[in-house]
Amino acid sequence: MKIAVSAWSLQKLLFKDKMNIFEFLDFAFEQGVDGVELLDCFWKTPKQIQEVKKKVDGNNWDIACYSIGNDFVTLDDSELEGQIIAVKQGIDVAADLGTKLLRVFSGNSKQGISYDQGMEKILKGFKECAPYAEEKGITMVLENHGLFAGKSDQVLAILEEVGSPNLKANADTGNFLLVLEDPLEAIKNLGKQVGFVHFKDFKKLAEENGKETYSALDSTLYQGTPIGKGDVPLKEIVSYLDDIGYDGYLSIEYEGVGDPIEETKESIEFLKGLAL
Repeated sequence: MKIAVSAWSLQKLLFKDKMNIFEFLDFAFEQGVDGVELLDCFWKTPKQIQEVKKKVDGNNWDIACYSIGNDFVTLDDSELEGQIIAVKQGIDVAADLGTKLLRVFSGNSKQGISYDQGMEKILKGFKECAPYAEEKGITMVLENHGLFAGKSDQVLAILEEVGSPNLKANADTGNFLLVLEDPLEAIKNLGKQVGFVHFKDFKKLAEENGKETYSALDSTLYQGTPIGKGDVPLKEIVSYLDDIGYDGYLSIEYEGVGDPIEETKESIEFLKGLAL
């Protein structure tokens, strides 16, 4: 297994222009990681994509994954077609950047759209995108996120229905807690369908503490922590992934409330300390 760090770990700095994407690249590789995860939300201009590619190639660095924020849940056919086009464009960017993985979402729940209606659109979207991904040699990795694909069984059902080798799972270790699923058991359920891993840690809170929290389906509060300081059984997850022969990336996605630079560094060092 290899170590990556997601640009999302430094999102508080990137969104406020206290760091740019090139500075993120320098920071990440100075920490000795094997690759980085880049996100569409951090591009300032289309030109930056080629500038990043040039910098990455010039340093012989690796882009582990490119991530986009698509949403297939809509009853408007034109909106759905727009999202399908956006995913195909994401596939093109991933190919241009030289990565083989594109992180995708299913979509967010919306008032007036039933679960069955939303799932119908999600499946239609992925079925239309899968042949293009296959053509371009890109594997879409579906993150467990939200109500349509938050649980491992939901992710598996989508993968099975779409039936493409170019759609696999992006197992987010922290997100499973928010849908009341044990992260280790969820990843065991996904098994060989895991194509990418978001290595994230959350800690349960007894009460609000004035800092950012996440609410689970049963209203349990969680807060992001540096990797290894929360409730996710990360060591056991790594052991299991090793047992099944997973040789892809563990991408650190820090969502804590402390200093993002220092706590991302701390997270990287923790992961380096595990036997990968």
